Amino acid sequence: MPPASDSGAASWSEYRDPEVAAKIAATLRERIMILDGGMGTMIQGYHLEEDGYRGDEFKDWHKLLKGNNDLLSLTQPSIVYDIHKAYLEAGADFAETNTFSGTRIAQADYGMEELVYRLNKVSAELAKKAADKVTADTGVQRYVVGALGPTNRTLSISPSVEDPGLRNVTWDELVDAYAEQARGLLDGGSDVLMVETIFDTANSKAALFALSQLFEEEYKPVPIFVSGTIVDRSGRTLSGQTSEAFVISVSQAEPMCLGLNCALGATEMRPFIEAIGKNTTSYVLCYPNAGLPNALGGYDETPEIMAEHLRVFAKDGLLNLVGGCCGTTPAHIKAIADAVRPFRPRKFPSVLHEGHMLLSGLEPMYVGPHTLFVNIGERCNVAGSRAFSKMIQRGDYEKALSVAKLQVEMGAQVLDINMDEGMLDGKAAMARFLNLIATEPEICKVPLCIDSSNFAVIEAGLKCSQGKCIVNSISLKEGEDDFLRKARTVKRYGAAVVVMAFDETGQATDVEHKVKICTRSYNLLVEKVGFNPCDIIFDPNILTIATGMEEHNEYAINFIEATKIIKKTLPGCRVSGGLSNLSFSFRGMERIREAMHSVFLYHAIKVRTDHILYL
Repeated sequence: MPPASDSGAASWSEYRDPEVAAKIAATLRERIMILDGGMGTMIQGYHLEEDGYRGDEFKDWHKLLKGNNDLLSLTQPSIVYDIHKAYLEAGADFAETNTFSGTRIAQADYGMEELVYRLNKVSAELAKKAADKVTADTGVQRYVVGALGPTNRTLSISPSVEDPGLRNVTWDELVDAYAEQARGLLDGGSDVLMVETIFDTANSKAALFALSQLFEEEYKPVPIFVSGTIVDRSGRTLSGQTSEAFVISVSQAEPMCLGLNCALGATEMRPFIEAIGKNTTSYVLCYPNAGLPNALGGYDETPEIMAEHLRVFAKDGLLNLVGGCCGTTPAHIKAIADAVRPFRPRKFPSVLHEGHMLLSGLEPMYVGPHTLFVNIGERCNVAGSRAFSKMIQRGDYEKALSVAKLQVEMGAQVLDINMDEGMLDGKAAMARFLNLIATEPEICKVPLCIDSSNFAVIEAGLKCSQGKCIVNSISLKEGEDDFLRKARTVKRYGAAVVVMAFDETGQATDVEHKVKICTRSYNLLVEKVGFNPCDIIFDPNILTIATGMEEHNEYAINFIEATKIIKKTLPGCRVSGGLSNLSFSFRGMERIREAMHSVFLYHAIKVRTDHILYL
């Protein structure tokens, strides 16, 4: 996605409709744009019964259909069209498609999985018809936003209190479902795709992953909007993330607009919209409910009251795109449009957290130029901890979780998870353990480092994490093609990456070879994959000293000298190393090992080694 601050239409040249994408971006810079309001609210006003939902086509359907609002695009198209038109005539620039539940996962409740593509395509066509009509009538361009809702299942929360590791949907099922929905929305003429009402960031990451694949393999891209949902005044999503951590977790998609909707009214949403705006270079969108729900589930804020709240948002420079969610009507949207019209849109920073690597668990983590070093807890490693390995192999995951919790309590800022053991199904063990970690806020508040020599195990871990992880690791050991394929996959998941100092000739031991491999890897990642340099972590190999072999005597010095050059010549990158490797010759002699580690850290920190794994 071209940066929000880029005013040149040429930057949108690879998009499906470069002129539309560039015009939306230009308008967002010129004025506060308007999103429409609640589709469900308006549908309720028609008081449709079961027959109204069924229509003629589905009069004999084997399941009850009342409440399947998305189906009305097929059975009551005139109602859906009239609602779109009413919002657009009230001043909305964007009409959202009637597809909040338009995945086969959500439509399974009605047995309508096979109608999903058609439902989404027709819904987009209806919105497009209304947008074109109002554009022609007013001379002001209107656009269609293809809406991808959260589904009725979640990757981060178990449906069973008895089994916190259980999930009723998989990452791959969500990716396939969102891809199918997006195809229909794109073929129906959507100008923008919006992943909305995100209560579980892992679900949204699956949706964004699906869109990234579609844009690479089947369709030219369109702008992406992303909207999360903070469920209460705690400032967290249902799956526990803060708004700042949410921004970090989804920013790999480079959304044109990023913000919040639903669950809260405008006044309750304000501090979290402010937090979003301070942490993104995307345009900020906000479409709250018409206040908090009353005892009967209705919404009491009148158009005038809601518009006044959002007028203050606009006056204070918080908004680029604003609309309404539950309880809002065309009258609300007209009042909001009138209220924000006098004010300039939010100004966003062209550079944010410059030189920082951003990670997230439930909470954000910022690793900057002045960070000394980051402790990465490595006890949850079946290859490095015999005790932990035994726990996992006998299925004692509860005790294994206590190891992870203790690591965080003792100061681990990132948790390294490794399931590489010959007698273990690494993919299953990684998924099981991370699903359990997701239910423990005291553990999953920190970012994870998914560690494996088997890339399939790494992917299994990435599919279970809602935060922005570190992947440990990839290398040039199998050649450039393998390296680039894995790097592109890691980027699509939105993770940072550790690159080992290995190439086709083997492990680098001397300074020159270490620097050569890291330089080559850096150039490939930045120039061919588009990696943010701040998301690249090099491991130039801390190798064992004092083995009795003379050629090993300089290994610690070689690491430090290579690090000096890497930090000087490869801007933005980080350097890590496995500290315990240094003293393997003295296994069982803990005082000697601790002394060696202390001396090494003293010198490593002075040359700005950023991350040290510890046992």
